Amino acid sequence: MAQVSLAPSGRPAWMRLIPAVFVLLWSTGFIGAKFGLPYAEPLTFLLIRLSLVAAVLAAVALVTRAPWPRRWSDALHIVVAGLLVHGVYLGGVFTGIANGLPAGVAALIVGLQPLLTAAASGRMLGETVSARQWLGLALGLCGVLLVVWENLSLQAGYLSGVALCVAALVGISVGTLYQKRFCGGMDLRSGTALQYAATSAVLLVLAMRFETMEVRWTGEFLFALAWLGLVLSVGAVFLLYILIRRGAAAQVASLFYLVPPATAVIAYLMFDERLGMPALAGMAVAVGGVALVNRRR
Repeated sequence: MAQVSLAPSGRPAWMRLIPAVFVLLWSTGFIGAKFGLPYAEPLTFLLIRLSLVAAVLAAVALVTRAPWPRRWSDALHIVVAGLLVHGVYLGGVFTGIANGLPAGVAALIVGLQPLLTAAASGRMLGETVSARQWLGLALGLCGVLLVVWENLSLQAGYLSGVALCVAALVGISVGTLYQKRFCGGMDLRSGTALQYAATSAVLLVLAMRFETMEVRWTGEFLFALAWLGLVLSVGAVFLLYILIRRGAAAQVASLFYLVPPATAVIAYLMFDERLGMPALAGMAVAVGGVALVNRRR
């Protein structure tokens, strides 16, 4: 029988591919949102996506006899992390793009997660932030301001889209730290199913209150729904949780600085979204800032 080659750490060599695969899959989430949003309102789209995935994962958890949280406190921690990572983050991104914010700009704003994570990790995980890292935080902020300024519009939709993506940034950053601290022993099958079910319940209330919940079941919408549901909500999220479990929060968060460039390339190829020189310079500054924050001493 052929043996699987091992990395120096003793782990299978294919484990090294997980970060790259995660970045590629996560980048397509912004594209999938723009691809499917013309056919359904954002909260309704998310409600259908997450409720279907919750049902599938719950069935998988039952068939495979996955362990469920034994204590209410454990279940509560899982739900809180899920509402932040899936509800606040996805809700902010989807509604922001639905309001007209370019997918590349949305990806860049939430791509500042490593910076915000570094700033918050001291309080939540006991990590310290050095002067070099604070310099990186400032550079990242300047980079985002350059990108947003070039595309700045005084229209309410654009400004609200920026605000919604900032809220998404806070949600994914705090949610990642919360997941790392309180949900380390969560079973991916049952725990993620619980997170999606809880988020779907909140989305149902919000969609009934603020949207018409009308859907046009076109081929494009079904493709976007299948891709975002199976590839993103299962594949990419499972990879994220594996990375969170195996690595430090700052190391995991540093992967997100690769998402905006990848999203910008895909958005250019599929939607002809173009970024001018100021925006490209801002993206480079933001990437440099995040690299500075996460550079090993």
